Amino acid sequence: MGKINIPTTFNIDIEFETAPFHVRMFAWIIDFVLLVFYMIIAYNIYDAVADKNDFSAGNAYDRWSIDLLIMLPVVSYHLLCELFWNGQSIGKRLLGLRVVNDNGGKASPGQYIIRWLLRSADISIPIIVIALLLGIVWILKALWITSLMFIADVILMAVHKAAKRLGDLAAGTMLIKTNPKGNLEDTIFMEVADSYVPVFPQVMRLSDRDVNTIKGILDSGRKMGHYQMVESASERVKNVLAIESSMPAFDFLDTLLKDYNYISTKN
Repeated sequence: MGKINIPTTFNIDIEFETAPFHVRMFAWIIDFVLLVFYMIIAYNIYDAVADKNDFSAGNAYDRWSIDLLIMLPVVSYHLLCELFWNGQSIGKRLLGLRVVNDNGGKASPGQYIIRWLLRSADISIPIIVIALLLGIVWILKALWITSLMFIADVILMAVHKAAKRLGDLAAGTMLIKTNPKGNLEDTIFMEVADSYVPVFPQVMRLSDRDVNTIKGILDSGRKMGHYQMVESASERVKNVLAIESSMPAFDFLDTLLKDYNYISTKN
């Protein structure tokens, strides 16, 4: 499994695990099977309704309109899932994958759209299946471009450091491995007494990602003994927030987390 390091605003690199090719493939297969089941059910319902109401089988325009309506969720599935489900489809979520931007944060709607527009297998293979089911063989001749894109995607995922495909390169995104069964210890959550008085309210100038970075640095420092990294992060945060404090590095960063939890939950 490949790993990439992304620099943070504290000059400390965060390590991400790129999604292995076989895991990406299985996630895609799960999504594809769901879409095939959807198409089978949708067409069976349509055929049953058409027979019951004696629709004219000779009205090609009506049939084409129905085909378009049925295919719309198939074509837009990945885009809608990633837009409204934090960069995940059903397959990605089940296998612990997520689309993020190149900084490790949440991708923007524009990035999801660009990534979706440059899909290859997600578009061509469902169309091939639909064409074979409906007997629309002529449409297969128009898929040579997406076939070339699919080949390029496979090569890129094999050789690129972050296992990116064409859509990821254009959108500035990547697919990473996540922990789908996280717990409170993996988050920035801390229980803070109601009587707590924040020491450094400047902490609210930091982004959520910055605070998560601080939590990760603290955890790594305690578990792996990376004391110098904690010291460096502490000094960097003090400079960024213009804070003067003689607190030890661990105590200072712990206090920042308490302040952040208290202020963000009380306001």
